[in-house]
Amino acid sequence: MNNLHEHSAQTIKAGSKSFAIASLLFGREMRHDAQMLYAWCRYADDVIDGQEMGYAQQEYDGTPEERLKALRRDTQAAIRGDAMDDPAFAALGEVVRRHAIPPRYPMELLDGFYMDVTQHRYQHFSETLEYCYYVAGVVGIMMALIMGVKPEEELVLHRACDLGMAFQLTNIARDVIEDAENGRIYLPADWLQEVGLPQQPEALLQPEYRAKLHGLALRLVHHAEPYYASAALGMRALPPRAAMAIGAARSVYRRIGTRLEQQRPAEWNGRIVIPKHEKQALAITAGLQGLVLSLLPPTNASRQGLWTRPA
Repeated sequence: MNNLHEHSAQTIKAGSKSFAIASLLFGREMRHDAQMLYAWCRYADDVIDGQEMGYAQQEYDGTPEERLKALRRDTQAAIRGDAMDDPAFAALGEVVRRHAIPPRYPMELLDGFYMDVTQHRYQHFSETLEYCYYVAGVVGIMMALIMGVKPEEELVLHRACDLGMAFQLTNIARDVIEDAENGRIYLPADWLQEVGLPQQPEALLQPEYRAKLHGLALRLVHHAEPYYASAALGMRALPPRAAMAIGAARSVYRRIGTRLEQQRPAEWNGRIVIPKHEKQALAITAGLQGLVLSLLPPTNASRQGLWTRPA
C-alpha cells in the first residue's frame, strides 16, 4: 500500500466507521480510490468546521472564510494536476485524473461548505434539499464515477446523487441538537413555524421543545425514504462488488433513521450510534442484496417527485 492509500484508509477508519466497513466490500483498486476521495472530503469538512475527523475540536489558521478560500485554491490546483504536498489534495488529484471527474463536483462541494461558513438559513424544504445536494449529492456522483458509471448515464448519476442526499437528510435528522448547539439550523424555517418552534438555534435547545423537534427530525427521516428507494434502483447499474458496498452503506445509514424513530423524545440527546456488531450484520445482509440487484437489468423507473440536481 502506498502512502496515499495508507493515509486515506486511516482517514476513513477514523472518520466514518460505517463507510469503512462498507468499503471493505469494494475491489482493491476501487476501495483505494473511494477512500482517497473520502480523505479529501473529510479534510475539507474538518477545516471548515474546526474539527478533526468530524469530532474533536482542532485549531486551524485563519477565519472560516479564509480557510474556505485556501481550500478552493488548493482544490483547483489538485484538479489541474499540480504536485500537492498535502496527502488529502494529492489523493483528490489522483482520483480526479484517473476517473475524469468533472471539476464542477469537487468545487460544488466547497460551495456547500460556503453555506455552512455563512450560516445560511433555509426557508423551505426545497432549499434544505439543495444544501443536501451540494454537501452530499455531489459526493454520491463522484463515487459513482469511481465505480465506473459513465458521465452520460444521467439517470444512474441522479440515483447516486439521491443516495448522497438521503444520507445527508439522515445526518441532519440525527444531528439537529448538536447543530443547534453549534449555532446551525438546517430544518426549514416554515417547518419550525408550522409547529410553533423558535428560529434561533439556542432557543431550540430548551427542554420544552424537544418533542416537537423530534417530530421534525422524524419528518426528515420519512422524506429520506424515497431517495433511499431511488438509490436502490441505481445499484442495478453498478458492478457486483460496488453494489454490495453501496448496499451495505445504505442499510447502515437507514438504520440511524430507524433508531431515531424508536427513541422517545426525552431520550434523544445526541448522536445515535449503531453498535459495531449490528453494522457488520447489516453490511453482510445488505451486501448480498446489493449483489442480487447488480445482476438485474438497469431500470428506467421514474424519479418523479424527487429533487433533481442542476444540469
